[in-house]
Amino acid sequence: MLVNLVEILKIAEGKSNAVGAFNTPNLECLNAVINAAEKLDVPVIIAHAELHESVSPLHRIGPMMITAAQQAKVPVCVHLDHCETLDYMAQALEIGFTGVMYDGSTLPYEENLANTKKAVAMAKKYDCGVEAELGALASREGGSLIASGPVYTDPEEAVAFCNETGIDVFAPSFGTAHGIYKSKPVLDLELVKTISEKTGLPLVMHGGSGVSPEDYRMGIKNGLRKINYYSYMSKEGVNAVCDLLERENVTFFHDLALAAEKAMEADAEKAMRIFSGR
Repeated sequence: MLVNLVEILKIAEGKSNAVGAFNTPNLECLNAVINAAEKLDVPVIIAHAELHESVSPLHRIGPMMITAAQQAKVPVCVHLDHCETLDYMAQALEIGFTGVMYDGSTLPYEENLANTKKAVAMAKKYDCGVEAELGALASREGGSLIASGPVYTDPEEAVAFCNETGIDVFAPSFGTAHGIYKSKPVLDLELVKTISEKTGLPLVMHGGSGVSPEDYRMGIKNGLRKINYYSYMSKEGVNAVCDLLERENVTFFHDLALAAEKAMEADAEKAMRIFSGR
């Protein structure tokens, strides 16, 4: 069942839990996430990041995501993740995406503000929910490091930004990072609570893979309603392929793909259980 970003986060808010948002740049990831969500009977967000254009072009993977959502037995939002160009966002809206995240977090504040306003105006014509980010994580989407480290979101600036742009969902920076963690992240979850109370919007955890169950639960308690999760799920797919190749002389690629899919499904299920309070 295809739903938009606002609708799916209302479900999470009603149950005081969070919805997992999983990047699905190929069919194996897409199958893994939908299968896990249907098994647990929980809503889910499937996402495509602009940086994955070289992995799977939007014009090809996008319609597949829409079809998968429409045919799913649970509510599914099809979301554009970390979109840095409005032209790319326009393509996703035309395809039928029901959520978009405009990422102007590396831009000067006024430029981020202006572009986010444009993104909101564009998306509203398609009844599509909009997420935006303020501050910066310790690494960019894809795992590339930012030398200065995380830039934590200022709560008062967050209020002004959310009010002026009219976004539906807000992604603050509070200590997470994209990619694989080399050490345990230290999160400012009180900052999450403060921003949640001041903005009144559902909040997003970016760089959600690798966070401890305890931090997930506290973050959800403090206002997180969407948790982005991909890197560790993807790594489980790699591990499964490596294990299979060590055990067997594999002839067909589809056997490797299926092994990766099953491993990613199991990892996504574990994450969904925590996010949904199981």
